[in-house]
Amino acid sequence: MAVRDTDLVLDLGSGTGALTLPMAARGARVIAVELHAGRASRLRDAVAGHDRVTVVQGDMLEVPLPHRPFRVVANPPYAAAAALVRRLTGRDSALRRADLVVPRWMANRYASAPPSGFTAEVGTHVPARAFDPPPRDDSAVLVLRRSRAPQRHRRSRRR
Repeated sequence: MAVRDTDLVLDLGSGTGALTLPMAARGARVIAVELHAGRASRLRDAVAGHDRVTVVQGDMLEVPLPHRPFRVVANPPYAAAAALVRRLTGRDSALRRADLVVPRWMANRYASAPPSGFTAEVGTHVPARAFDPPPRDDSAVLVLRRSRAPQRHRRSRRR
């Protein structure tokens, strides 16, 4: 997943910044979202003075999404992965691309039936042994790409 200096990237579940820092070094504007207050604080310290990174302590399912086109990288808790995909591909989302580590069966399901307005493919295989503790099944990177412009929901005006 190559990023460019024009990209706005949400790093959801950023932890200690293993992905945040390299993306910022490549010039991307990164919003790192971390639920755990201690990890968010340590990441803030690690990126102090770096004007391309903003650290937000919050829940990836609740933090406001950008209004301009953005990308996402995330290794969401598997129990929240489907809810995250629904949120990111919703009608009002400006998501351009997402790279999400999800259970392999889920990546295969989305690849065979992608969300409306998106293509979906199964990317890199991630064996269960790559995690500590290991999940029951292997994982894969689900790559979602917008295939058509977002259909912004228009509010009707009452007279």
